[in-house]
Order: sequence, then structure tokens, then C-alpha cells
Amino acid sequence: QPTVYLAMAQGERGSPYREYELRTDGPLSSIVPGVKRAVAEVNRSITIDLTPLSVQLDASLTRDRLMATLSGFFGVVALLLATVGLYGTLSYSVARRRNEIGIRIALGAARGRVVQLVLGEVARMVIVGVMLGAVAALASTRLVRSLLYGLSASDPATVIVSVALLTVVAVAAGALPAWRAARVDPIAALREE
Repeated sequence: QPTVYLAMAQGERGSPYREYELRTDGPLSSIVPGVKRAVAEVNRSITIDLTPLSVQLDASLTRDRLMATLSGFFGVVALLLATVGLYGTLSYSVARRRNEIGIRIALGAARGRVVQLVLGEVARMVIVGVMLGAVAALASTRLVRSLLYGLSASDPATVIVSVALLTVVAVAAGALPAWRAARVDPIAALREE
């Protein structure tokens, strides 16, 4: 398959560039002298610059690649902030209920049942949050559709990974404090204010 080169030629000062496409099976060094000689025969004031098409294509996509990289970076940062915020909020919510958990255990509730009760409430919050977030994400795809290249606006892999990660964080955020609170001595939990 021949390699494609773009020849950019410019004549007198101020004259516009003209681009020509050259295809060759050999290396660029083998055609440069012949091309420059042929151009010089027409007009010696014309300068010529031969560049592989792949190099020009890479240069033209630099801005788009930078935007894609920055978007990906900020997407990861947003996901990290969401996981930290979710963990903090759910962990605080469960820790606030430590006295209630102590009272339940003092009244005879099984520790496993208390953890299950807390995780059930966390699961309800996560389900509502995931549904609202998925609807908002799918609704906002119309805004970013023109910026996506080679991806669906509702890329299922991205949605699944995000939902799975946030669900794992939510379960951990609810389970760890609930487990700690369920192991505490009921008398100590009742004395705390």
C-alpha cells in the first residue's frame, strides 16, 4: 500500500499555500529530489515542503485528543469525588444511629439483624440514587453527543462500571459503620450523646 504525502507549495511572498497529494511505494528520500527538480523547472521561487499525511493528521487531531484526555481525567476525578462523598455521607448517617442500634441490641435484637436493617436502608437509598442518576445521565447525553467519537452517547460499559463502583462504595459505607456499631457494647452506646 503506497504511503501518502502532502506537498505544500508556496510561490512568491504572500501567495497562498497549495496542497498536493503524492503517493509512493518507496521512502520519502527517494522522491524528494525529483519533486523539487520538477517544481524548480516550473518556477524557482516556489518552496515545497513534503510531510507524511499521518503526521499532518496527528497534528490536526491534537486538540481533540487533548480534550478527550482532559474529559477522561475530570470524569475520573468526578467519580472519585462522588465515591468519597457517598462514603462519607452514608458512613456519617449510620454512625449517627449508633445510639438507636445500641438500644435495639439492648432490647434483644440480633446483631446480624441490625446490620441487615441498616444495609436495607442503604440499599434503598442507592437504588433511588442510581435510578435518578441514570435518568439524568441519559438525558444529558444529547448535550455531549457531538463531542463523542466512536462511542455511543449511552455507552453501556461506562454506565455499568460507574453504577457497580458506586454500589460497592455504598454497601461498604453502610456495612462497615453498621458492623462496628453492632459490635459495640449496648451500655456504652447508650451512654454516648
